Amino acid sequence: MGKNQHVTPHPDGCWQVKGEGNTRATARTTTQKEAIGIAREISRNQGSELVIHRPNGQIRDKDSHGRDSFPPRG
Repeated sequence: MGKNQHVTPHPDGCWQVKGEGNTRATARTTTQKEAIGIAREISRNQGSELVIHRPNGQIRDKDSHGRDSFPPRG
């Protein structure tokens, strides 16, 4: 399983995609929607979790693309 991908606001006003624990951004975009698309593709390829943050830093949403230890009941 790869690193969780976080979509967070960048200090210069745009959005960034960062792997968990990384100091540098994997990608920077002008819109959050673009950053989510890039992060979703990375997290699917790596089988990791996508974490989307609000402009204030709060977590807005999560999406798991890996093996879930608690899958939903069918």
